[in-house]
Amino acid sequence: MTNHALLDSNSHRELRVRVDTGVDLGDGVMATLTVPTEFRRVQGHFPILFRREAGQEQFFAVALFGFESGENLFVDGARWDAGYRPLSLAIQPFLIGRSANEDAPAQVHVDLGHPRIAAGGEGVRLFDASGLATPFLEDIADKLGDLDEGYRESTAFFAALAGHDLLEPFTLEVTLDNGSVHSLVGFHIIDEAKLRSLDAAALGALHEAGHLMPIFMAIASQAQIGALIARKNRRRDG
Repeated sequence: MTNHALLDSNSHRELRVRVDTGVDLGDGVMATLTVPTEFRRVQGHFPILFRREAGQEQFFAVALFGFESGENLFVDGARWDAGYRPLSLAIQPFLIGRSANEDAPAQVHVDLGHPRIAAGGEGVRLFDASGLATPFLEDIADKLGDLDEGYRESTAFFAALAGHDLLEPFTLEVTLDNGSVHSLVGFHIIDEAKLRSLDAAALGALHEAGHLMPIFMAIASQAQIGALIARKNRRRDG
């Protein structure tokens, strides 16, 4: 059960957070949210797919880790087996909080019910003995800022995709070496044919708005699907 609280150097002076990898620490997820501003970093490791919640029109992007609910093929015991960790996973158990005044600065909140909250002397401190933020917490604050900014900017990106009808449904049926079959449904990818059909003015507008690069990064990330299937086969063989 979640238990969100505004992070405070007095109330949370002794709080520690576990930074190792583990399914029981919240890493047991098939996919995690990603934002267009980090697509360049994500695409070299994970497929980027798009989806929307049932009954919702707004799309969002995810980095894919596996083919079954709760499966993360990049969790290898206590090791994260990839060169990058998407921001939405890297910032746990922290989140951005905002007051009713939208002009007020964002605040760092912590989920005290998250499994990464350490017991006893385990984990990494958030504050030093003087109550100052540790380098770990400063890094988390930077990541939260990047994720928050990327999420806010993504509204225009997805509006541009919708305006040019650039997302198409994507279904993948994966047959593993042992004969088992897994299906990916409910996702979308960039429609490359429609992207190629855009005229120079439309492409120029996408480029000017900063949307063309993340579109290309999302397309490039599809090369990681084959690598993810191979990872799945190795996990089965192991």
